[in-house]
Amino acid sequence: MSFDTKAFRHALGCFPTGVAVVTATADPEPMGITVNSFTSVSLDPPLVLWCLHKNSDRYRTFVEAPGYTISVLGTEHESVSSRLSKPGEHRLQGMELLATDLGPPALADSLAVFECAREAVHDGGDHAILVGRVLRFARREAGAPLVFYRGRYGALSAAG
Repeated sequence: MSFDTKAFRHALGCFPTGVAVVTATADPEPMGITVNSFTSVSLDPPLVLWCLHKNSDRYRTFVEAPGYTISVLGTEHESVSSRLSKPGEHRLQGMELLATDLGPPALADSLAVFECAREAVHDGGDHAILVGRVLRFARREAGAPLVFYRGRYGALSAAG
């Protein structure tokens, strides 16, 4: 029996995810990448993870970075997410950024920001699993999250 990778990907797309941008310091300027694999791991110690395809043109920068900043995107960031999800599109020029204590900038008006030190990098098949220790974080009180579902962007409906 053969394994249908395309059908598997479509089945995984049935699970809606939030969308985030991860930034790291690169030479000569910081770079970013869109991810939908961001999740919490532990509250004590405070750990989060995200995954990165090993064929990404940004792979070495992120797996070798001593730290990175994760910005959780709101619905107003769809164009930023689309831009940073494409191969070769990693520059943050023209985007509203906020300085961080760690170094890699955060996206302005993000729903939440996590400044992370690299804790571990694990093998995950064709991806690397990057675990970060959260050093600082901030969040906004208002805003709707950008959601990715079945290959498309969307938003959550307000609860009634």
